[in-house]
Amino acid sequence: MRQVYMDYNASTPLSTNVKTVLSYWMDRSYGNPSAGHWAGTEAKKAVEKARSRVADFIGAEPGEIVFTSGGTEGNNHVLKGIYELCGAKPCHIITTAVEHPAVMEPCRYLEKHGAVVTYVGTDSYGRVNPFDIEAAITKDTALISVMHANNETGTVQPIEEISAIARRFKVPFHTDASQSLGKIPVNVNDLGVDFLTIAGHKIYAPKGIGALYIRKTAALSPLLHGASHETGRRAGTENVLFTAALGEACADAASIDITEVQRLRNLFWELLQQNFPLRVHRNGHPVHTLPNTLHVRFTGITGQDLLQQMPFLAASTGAACHSGSVELSAALRALGLTEQEGAGAVRFSLGPYSTDEDVFAVIEALKQIL
Repeated sequence: MRQVYMDYNASTPLSTNVKTVLSYWMDRSYGNPSAGHWAGTEAKKAVEKARSRVADFIGAEPGEIVFTSGGTEGNNHVLKGIYELCGAKPCHIITTAVEHPAVMEPCRYLEKHGAVVTYVGTDSYGRVNPFDIEAAITKDTALISVMHANNETGTVQPIEEISAIARRFKVPFHTDASQSLGKIPVNVNDLGVDFLTIAGHKIYAPKGIGALYIRKTAALSPLLHGASHETGRRAGTENVLFTAALGEACADAASIDITEVQRLRNLFWELLQQNFPLRVHRNGHPVHTLPNTLHVRFTGITGQDLLQQMPFLAASTGAACHSGSVELSAALRALGLTEQEGAGAVRFSLGPYSTDEDVFAVIEALKQIL
């Protein structure tokens, strides 16, 4: 059968314009942006142009953008950088029970080094209550970190409401926007955040490039130490090739027709309900959700077995099955699903290259299996 890609939340293909930029800079990006000669000057111009494009995409100033190796580095930078600023003082961090491992694991690491972390729960849709965040704040709270949108269920968090609370208590606020960029509006001033994480491979740029927004009034210790790259905030010679690609990707993402992607997602859900009304259930928030994401669970079959019987389809499960036991993801556990319910979970995530034919192909295959 034709191959069908429905795993855009995991990674996206390179856009046509990004491929063009990569091809152009392949033979021109060898100069070190820190060098004073013509090759270095050309490379630096490419980096600064990309910085401006990323800033424009999220409503920031160019000087507030720091290029990173991806979302994981950005999240680690914020969490560990804030912890370093605490010094000998107690350090309390508030996050949620549905965060990506790129936030959860640094938090667990910091707990081993003396930080106190509060993991706020969610409702049955995976959405956090801002008042629960407020109730968790103490005099030692140094950071609040809440993802903009969940990578599995697609549930969008009330970032604006949480940021208002953070400002009232004068607590720095970070959001991981890796999953929301290019799908819903992301403006750092509208969201009211001090730090925001970007992952390039989620918005049609290569893997291995990302950016971190640091509000100009926010303090943050560097994660990497070395020379004075990125105005001393991130040591290491800039990846000119991928940085230029990220700038182009941000310009591309701003022009994506997300309403067409949402139409396909809705069509897919309607057909699933029509054909398997007793065997399919939707997870995540029905309204506050990413327009491209459909997270469902099937009864009577595990998501792992289902996808194994559909080798033409690229999609993701929400549970790992090992020797008869089921290990649910943090997002599924937060929804209150049982192991049996969670075992049948599958995340379908669509993008601008998805088609009606893709949806119909998957539905026909599911008819044969279910």
